[in-house]
Amino acid sequence: MSGDLKEFAAFAGQLADAAGDFARPLFRKPIDIISKDDASPVTEADRGAEKVMRALIAARYPEHGILGEEFGADRADAEWVWHLDPIDGTASFITGSAHFTTLIALTRDGVPVVGVINQPINHERWVGIEGRPSPFNGQPIATRACATLADAAMYTWGMECVLGDNGDRFQSLIRATKRARFSADGYAYGLLASGFIDLVADETMKPHDYLALAPVVKGAGGCITDWQGNEIRFGIGEYTVASGDARVHEQALRILQG
Repeated sequence: MSGDLKEFAAFAGQLADAAGDFARPLFRKPIDIISKDDASPVTEADRGAEKVMRALIAARYPEHGILGEEFGADRADAEWVWHLDPIDGTASFITGSAHFTTLIALTRDGVPVVGVINQPINHERWVGIEGRPSPFNGQPIATRACATLADAAMYTWGMECVLGDNGDRFQSLIRATKRARFSADGYAYGLLASGFIDLVADETMKPHDYLALAPVVKGAGGCITDWQGNEIRFGIGEYTVASGDARVHEQALRILQG
């Protein structure tokens, strides 16, 4: 199985290349912005990059399933399913910030076994494979030690979390940490895996948002669960917390569980 996963990870890299090649020329260019039913934005870059990836998967692995943010499900009950977020952080993309990424995950029976976090403007790529160390641009990485929240640097995907229904929990977590930043979406999990920050807490995540993150974070020595401490898998991850150090993870869980 490990050989298969290496092959799948290499193919995920090809998907990331293709998505980046489509989106890169549209970055910081005039582009139409459409509001979806949930009021989130979508652009030609999101839709075109996903179409490119879906076509490559269908040609290479026609028996695999695909679940994408923009175009839904094909063969979602397959053993192997690709989960695609062509532009994670569309709000960053349309405001000219390079904090967006392409997220690509492969699940086997719902468990994420391959994950890619790709930033096509800065040419940054984190890769996670179940049971193997995670590299950044081909070089080994590791999360950093951090014993207490009082020493921790954290990210969350946006101020919307602080202003929403769980705002009190987010505010308590922010007050407990040394510093907090916002609006890096999936990119923040790459920063955590590389040892630059210690904690990421998010809510209202969808499978294409969270599945790619788990293999990357775990392969760098970090922890990633839902707020109840359950392992991330398809259907578990809407409320996600990731930490570089298990001690900080336990402290964050206590606050997020209220």
